[in-house]
Amino acid sequence: MSISNLFRKKPISKILQQGGDGEHSGLNKVLTVKDLTFFGIAAILGAGSFSSLGSAVFNGGPGVVFLFIIVAIACAFTAFCYSEFASRIPVAGSAYTYAYSSFGELFAWIIGWALIMEYSIGNIYVAYSWSDYFTSLLQQCGVDFPAYLSTSYMEASKAFHGNVQGEALTAWTTASEIGGLKIILDLPALLINLIITYLVYRGVKESKNFSNLMVWIKMFVVGLIIIVGGILIFKNDLFANWTPDNSVGIPSFMPNGFSGVMMAVSGVFFAYIGFDAVSVMAEESKNPQRDLPRGMIYSLVICTIVYILLTLVLTGAANYKAFEGIGDPLAFIFEKENFDLPWMHFLVAICAVVAMTSVMLVFQMGQPRIWMTMSRDGLMPKRFSKIHAKFKTPSYSTLVTGLVVGVPIIFTDKTFVLDFTSIGTLFAFVLVCGGVLLIPRREKEAGKFHLPYVNAKFVFPALVAVSIFFIVTFLPGFFSETFDFSGDKIAKNLPMVVFLVLISVMMVLSFTKNLSLIPLLGLVSCCYLLTGMTVSNWMWFGVWLTIGLIFYFIYGYKNSKLN
Repeated sequence: MSISNLFRKKPISKILQQGGDGEHSGLNKVLTVKDLTFFGIAAILGAGSFSSLGSAVFNGGPGVVFLFIIVAIACAFTAFCYSEFASRIPVAGSAYTYAYSSFGELFAWIIGWALIMEYSIGNIYVAYSWSDYFTSLLQQCGVDFPAYLSTSYMEASKAFHGNVQGEALTAWTTASEIGGLKIILDLPALLINLIITYLVYRGVKESKNFSNLMVWIKMFVVGLIIIVGGILIFKNDLFANWTPDNSVGIPSFMPNGFSGVMMAVSGVFFAYIGFDAVSVMAEESKNPQRDLPRGMIYSLVICTIVYILLTLVLTGAANYKAFEGIGDPLAFIFEKENFDLPWMHFLVAICAVVAMTSVMLVFQMGQPRIWMTMSRDGLMPKRFSKIHAKFKTPSYSTLVTGLVVGVPIIFTDKTFVLDFTSIGTLFAFVLVCGGVLLIPRREKEAGKFHLPYVNAKFVFPALVAVSIFFIVTFLPGFFSETFDFSGDKIAKNLPMVVFLVLISVMMVLSFTKNLSLIPLLGLVSCCYLLTGMTVSNWMWFGVWLTIGLIFYFIYGYKNSKLN
């Protein structure tokens, strides 16, 4: 085995011949910039706003708005990098394809493997959330769905052993047994996965129409939530909720401090997962080099504004502490103890079901197309690139994706999946931004997106110096705490220390190599968000990568088309 072969790069000309020229793909090119924007909104505005937003608000209080802005900026820089790659390489495969042309095969494989975490495993969380809202909607209609058929086994087991009151504990105590094993599963989550898999299998045109309809519905309801909630906050004079008391009784927009805000990284970042799914639809876009960048950026801007407004409505409607353990925050604020609007509560439940159905649809479309591209390169078995003769979809990959999402629903839970998904996606974003730094600049071409070049030689060191000034001024104990390795603080502080070393290295490189500022800021901001991940997140991610590398060396390395 040659070390150099691990980093062999795929020429862009060859990548384009496989699908980007519109003649060798076999997929239907039917998507416009409006469709791509709607796909982006469909993916972003879903489980994050209707579920994980509650835990984010509980951790960060009203100040979590700042984290949404930070994450949005990081995603914006990343979106520009995705757009640059999409303009150069308008082919399905997203970050995997981009890494193959810039970093080489090994990193491309790692990215492709990590993206399974974003699309497939991320859909497990969405399926759980969909089930919660769906069963809640049934209860409001007078249909009582058994708890042991709407709860994951792991969640029920944790509730029993931890004596946590609620539906999960009810599921454990009421479930039947076969051979001493409790029969507990989330049936609605399994069924919605089956339906989505069938829809995606049938074709992108049908999926596009269904997705666009759902986006219109949920944008209408989310807009109604913001308007009605905002009016009631002003009408009932609830402004004090935006400055709740902190631990020492002082009103503060960030009651748990900035460290509390950073604890919400997984939940907030999960709310943005999906904007990059637009790039996977390259070969089904009519004009990918123009429309893919626009679709990503438009959807990101629209959803960021919506998230900020939703956060302000939530934190104004009730004290941030009230959102502990709340899985349906947008419906919660209209319950009896808050705004007491039953009709809005019912409407939000319907919208949540619609919103998360559209998220599952987009994610379930993304994963098969990544596997299809990896199969073309020989890194996955040939069957994964099979295109259905009638429906013009990657049929085998779609069915496998349905299994990858469906089977873990039986034995995982939401908390595990949320953290697992976020770290994998951030890792992919880091490599995309780094990839743009490696590829040579090009001349501007009419009708194509072109990433503006800003020399980071002096700008980046200046930005770092300004940041250090603000940290020393407003967080005087930051550096002494970060470099405190006493006791059990090593594991806690190590990610931030590594990040500071990275900043130092990038300052030197920006000065000596005249790096482009936008991808550099994307790389740095995504790495900063990774510092908010826990040690257990990194351990599980390491296990996942190890499994992927074993598969690569057993199969992918030998069968690569570049071998």
